[in-house]
Amino acid sequence: MTVNDAVVKRILALLKEKNITQYRLEQESGIQHGSMQCIMNGRNKTVTLTTIMMLAKGFGMLPYEFLNDDIFNSFDLDAE
Repeated sequence: MTVNDAVVKRILALLKEKNITQYRLEQESGIQHGSMQCIMNGRNKTVTLTTIMMLAKGFGMLPYEFLNDDIFNSFDLDAE
């Protein structure tokens, strides 16, 4: 699994957990719809720390809280 795949899975889990839509996340985070679509569809292969910070803001959490998930605690993540 790539880091981008892990980020997408984390986004999907948080959307469900917090009961918000992807559109609402885009509005709260400041990430444009096209950019979010590239992330979610796997076309974006390089999710940056800035993007993680924006996603965290959109979910109302700190970046370390976004990354504090078992999905990121694997040596099998490919940095691609």
